[in-house]
Amino acid sequence: MTVIQALLAFSVAAALLTITPGLDTAMVLRTAAVEGPKRAALAALGIMAGCFLWGAAVALGLGVLLAASSLAFTVLKWAGAAYLVWLGIGMILKPRERFDVDGGGKTAGGSDVTWMRRGFLTNLLNPKIGVFYVSFLPQFLPQTAPAAPFIFLLVAMHCAMSVLWFAGLIAATRPLAGALQKAAVVRWLDRLTGGVFLAFGVRLALERR
Repeated sequence: MTVIQALLAFSVAAALLTITPGLDTAMVLRTAAVEGPKRAALAALGIMAGCFLWGAAVALGLGVLLAASSLAFTVLKWAGAAYLVWLGIGMILKPRERFDVDGGGKTAGGSDVTWMRRGFLTNLLNPKIGVFYVSFLPQFLPQTAPAAPFIFLLVAMHCAMSVLWFAGLIAATRPLAGALQKAAVVRWLDRLTGGVFLAFGVRLALERR
């Protein structure tokens, strides 16, 4: 496989991966809908940071441990599941009454760094991402290309596609701003999203290698 062939093949595969609904998409959609585009962008930035960290682990060979070690996978799996269940239960039991959907004021969600951290942890504490990167990225590595730089290039391409996808999702939520001024709608959306996060957490806890 030549470098051009590898890049083209990865572009198709990564595009399909990006638009497939998952936990990262749910995180960005919910944040955009109830916290505004700025904080959704920050959460997306945190997700991208998580992707780059997973990519660095693969590029530097550290991801091999996750693929080979049942203990490493189990520890990270349960940490991720606990985090998602904690987020989900919190949203279900304590839904908020009002959100600043325009991003112009303070909400209970915390600082900008908080939203970046949430996106980062949502991505990082999902061992399926790491295992996927370990098994997926090397398949597109040409024999003539240096491993670490080329894998970083693939991760950068995946993140670029994700940025475009997340930007589209954030833009699509703007017509919902008026409805999200209503407390009943906000509570319903928080509980619904909490249920989604809780389901992801339970599914992750039950995931087998």
